[in-house]
Amino acid sequence: MQFVDETSITVEAGKGGNGCLSFRREKFVPRGGPDGGDGGHGGSVYLIGDESLNTLIDFKYQRFYKAQNGQPGQGRQMSGKAGDDLHVKVPVGTTVIDEDTLEVIADVTAEGQVVLVAQGGRRGLGNIHFKSSTNRAPRRTTPGTEGERRKLRLEMKVMADVGLLGMPNAGKSTLIRAVSAAKPKVADYPFTTLVPNLGVVKLGTHEHFVMADVPGLIEGASDGAGLGLRFLKHLTRTRLLLHVVDAAPFDESDPVEAVRAIAGELERFSPTLAELPRWLVINKLDLLPEDEREARVADIVSRLGWGGPVFRIAAIAGEGTDELVQAAYRWLTEQRRLEHEDEEAAEREREMRARMEAESVARVEAHQARLRVKRGEVNDDDDFDDDDYDVEVEYTR
Repeated sequence: MQFVDETSITVEAGKGGNGCLSFRREKFVPRGGPDGGDGGHGGSVYLIGDESLNTLIDFKYQRFYKAQNGQPGQGRQMSGKAGDDLHVKVPVGTTVIDEDTLEVIADVTAEGQVVLVAQGGRRGLGNIHFKSSTNRAPRRTTPGTEGERRKLRLEMKVMADVGLLGMPNAGKSTLIRAVSAAKPKVADYPFTTLVPNLGVVKLGTHEHFVMADVPGLIEGASDGAGLGLRFLKHLTRTRLLLHVVDAAPFDESDPVEAVRAIAGELERFSPTLAELPRWLVINKLDLLPEDEREARVADIVSRLGWGGPVFRIAAIAGEGTDELVQAAYRWLTEQRRLEHEDEEAAEREREMRARMEAESVARVEAHQARLRVKRGEVNDDDDFDDDDYDVEVEYTR
């Protein structure tokens, strides 16, 4: 199955029906008068959140969506039938952006959430509305108005509470396999993960949260290097980031420099995203002799000047993972309680999400603009669209 998380579509609402120009023509009614009815309103276009969808692939093959036009009015004061509204299902987690203005129209974040994206045209009035004491036989009607037409960009972001980030081969996929039922591909080479994977971490009855594993980031990810820019945006839906670090990289690279590089990419992509709570998770400690592990952890923490929570794990063996997910669940529960009890805290959270979304949209748009310019310099093909990002992969949830 193809995982598509960005695409563009065009939506067009229906045109309103025209008003009718008509006069009564009945036997024994010599002075009939006007009886033209109104047209019907044009249908509108709505998007509806659907949790059963996890990709935007359907929109790759159908790009144009149009609601029904309203019917014109008729004589005998009969109104035209209104056009049927068009309801289009989209995955929960979809951001809807107007491509012309870059305005974020809505975030579809709940099952069944309905968003109006194109308003149907208004009906025209029949000549019966223009009858007066001085104009007993009006020949005036109004036409129906055109329905709204919009070009939209849909961006799907996975809905998760906790996001994993780190360099390729840091052990993120192994960690999510160890703590949830998700089974992403794991191998001994970088970029094994090509799409986000979601896993539900269950701790007990009614105690669970959703964890997201996104493809590994590299330096320059915020400018489009590797798969970073394509999937950095998925982290904007999370509340907590777990920065997974390989304590014993096979290429003998410096874990501290890896952490700093990823932190820099977060800052460049979205300063607000970089402010999200981030915990340091030092992985693969089982590859080190026991008497060297604590010294390695202390060295990494000291050189980073890290002041936040630090967790020591060996994901492949499950060591330390229980403590990590328990701490994450307690933190998430406390945050939800604070937002529920304190309206100011809830408002700050909403404002932060809005800033993060605006920064994400601006960064992606700037990158696409650079690609368009680059393509224009290389050849005359300026037919750029989001399909250029498509990757044929298996999506596991």
